[in-house]
Amino acid sequence: MKGIWLENQQLQFRPNLPEPEPAPGEALIKVIRAGICNTDLELLRGYYPYRGVLGHEFVGIVEKGPNELLGKRVVGEINVACGDCHFCRTDQPTHCENRTVLGIVNHNGVFADYIALPIANLHPVPEALPTDTAVFTEPVAAALEIQQQVHITPNDHVLVVGDGKLGLLIAQTLALTGCELLVAGRHPEKLAILKHQGITTTLADTVTARSFDLAVECTGNPAGFELARQALRARGTLVLKSTYADNLNINASALVVDEITVIGSRCGPFDKALTVLATGQIEVEPLIQGRYRLEQGIEAFDHAQKRGTLKILFEN
Repeated sequence: MKGIWLENQQLQFRPNLPEPEPAPGEALIKVIRAGICNTDLELLRGYYPYRGVLGHEFVGIVEKGPNELLGKRVVGEINVACGDCHFCRTDQPTHCENRTVLGIVNHNGVFADYIALPIANLHPVPEALPTDTAVFTEPVAAALEIQQQVHITPNDHVLVVGDGKLGLLIAQTLALTGCELLVAGRHPEKLAILKHQGITTTLADTVTARSFDLAVECTGNPAGFELARQALRARGTLVLKSTYADNLNINASALVVDEITVIGSRCGPFDKALTVLATGQIEVEPLIQGRYRLEQGIEAFDHAQKRGTLKILFEN
């Protein structure tokens, strides 16, 4: 099968990869749509020494598996858990001590013709939900995870720092809470996507310090982290949604003095993500800025790495 392979921080298009053979309890899935995300770009820059097929955001059609899923479109959770460790036994499989992670840790990803995943990881896509929308299920789930971790009310003043792919999705999910929301970024054309939906935006250098109860950092760079930290009132909450390829230097004393709560936030609820997408509560189509075949994988990544680019998709 065809696939996009990463090794030693170098991308290759490989036309003759072995097709995966599903193990007991797994399904074989034909990938029909996949999206490049910032984690893929960070892996290319050396965030983690991954070797294999990249990609974890996808929609596919089940070709081998249980009868009720055969021929159906599915999306899939990216953490493949062992089922036996402390975290699995306490219903926290995304932190499984022995997990592999689709396209990130010891598990070939979705920038290929086929993948094999546990049936337990799969979620059927509602029939009326377009494939181009459903491919955003994983990042929308990650955005919704914030609300699983932090109780947000209409009285809370919330800042989202970053107007990239994830920042735009996080802003839309947080807007559903009715909070006093402000999104800060550096690209007026991206912020315009949110302004069109009635979400208040501003340029990053205009954010007022010590004005917010919750700040969500989505940029993955030190300047974004510092902006989010400085924006918080005492006893505020700082949510980190980005991975960092380099080390991050922080002012730990400021976190202590202001009693700031820092929360790392990663994977989230696929069922809720599919619901908000199927009901039209999240608008994702304006984020799509390019479509490529697997054979054009290098070109697709070149496009995705250009400053200001939002979502790039692979179509099979």
